[in-house]
Amino acid sequence: MATVEGKTTARFEPVRAALAAHIESGDELGASIAVDVDGVMEVDLWGGHADEARTVPWSEDTLVTLWSTTKTLSSLAALVLVDRGALDLDRPVAEYWPEFGAQGKQDVEVRHVLAHTSGLSGWQQPFTMDDLCDWPTASARLAGQAPWWKPGTAAGYHMQTQGQLVGELVRRVSGRTLTEFVDTEIAKRLDADVQIGAREADWPRIAGLVAPQISGVPADFDPEAIFARTLLGSPARDEHVDTPQWRNAELGALNGHSNARGMARALSVISRRGEADGFRLLSADTVDKIFDVQADGVDLVLGVPVRWGIGYALADPRTMPGMPTGTICFWVGRGGSVVMMDLDRRITFAYTMNRLGDGILGSERTHSYIRHVYEALDATN
Repeated sequence: MATVEGKTTARFEPVRAALAAHIESGDELGASIAVDVDGVMEVDLWGGHADEARTVPWSEDTLVTLWSTTKTLSSLAALVLVDRGALDLDRPVAEYWPEFGAQGKQDVEVRHVLAHTSGLSGWQQPFTMDDLCDWPTASARLAGQAPWWKPGTAAGYHMQTQGQLVGELVRRVSGRTLTEFVDTEIAKRLDADVQIGAREADWPRIAGLVAPQISGVPADFDPEAIFARTLLGSPARDEHVDTPQWRNAELGALNGHSNARGMARALSVISRRGEADGFRLLSADTVDKIFDVQADGVDLVLGVPVRWGIGYALADPRTMPGMPTGTICFWVGRGGSVVMMDLDRRITFAYTMNRLGDGILGSERTHSYIRHVYEALDATN
């Protein structure tokens, strides 16, 4: 059986065994898992390799690109500003970003951006990776774009645009970039190894992602459908990851770098209703706003049912197999990384890996680890 490093309390030993089995089988290349229970890191595990050639072990401080799990950090940044009164969820985005009011977007509210209901799920083509990595260009293009559906009436996953929209709001009201804000107000305050982009000094500890082969375009692909327009208007692809351009960019929907421990430490502030280790980042009232349902139905982009709250998806058995019901919010990244905040049990679960799996919302491995965590909890409660 593969060796898994780190610690776990006795009740979560099945989680260690599951990680070891997935590494042994080759399903996992390298990965980390963390479970914070009301401020106690009961699971802090890692194993496997940081490179496809299996020459570099995944170590205690290995980082990896999070893909869309990055959005959990960007949403937390926005909520901090909501809590401080700098952002109002019910005010128009254009009050903070005047240029955004063009093309019929004058009534798009901050909550629409955080709940994927603004109608801006992708950039109008042509739009390139170079455009995406140039902050002024990417923001100006969204500001001048008309929504693809009536804002607030439906959710369509803002695959790569949400980081730009939230990041621009953060810049406008705080005077700091999203990268700076996450570093100073989240990472440092919560002692969490998380960042948007990646400092060059940290590049040696970043695990390289290994992507699955992508199947061809389906015969019924409709380039005018919301899903197709979003996909084609979201230029970041697997080949861009782990490049200097990617790591130097500020992509608040995509290029966060962390590991399970870092994500669990950062997001446990939500599971613990705003306070972590004696430091209050959010009020309990602001945390409660996350669970104000903004959309509930088949997402126009993802094609599966999602209950969207403010900044996060909410627990729903239709969305994530094996996830219990309750006061739980979460989000996932391409390939299966995830962070879940369970407020009823005051538990935060995080998983990061470098071999990307299949699945729209989490891979089979993701669902397996969630199942093992909750089976362990049920057995001891």
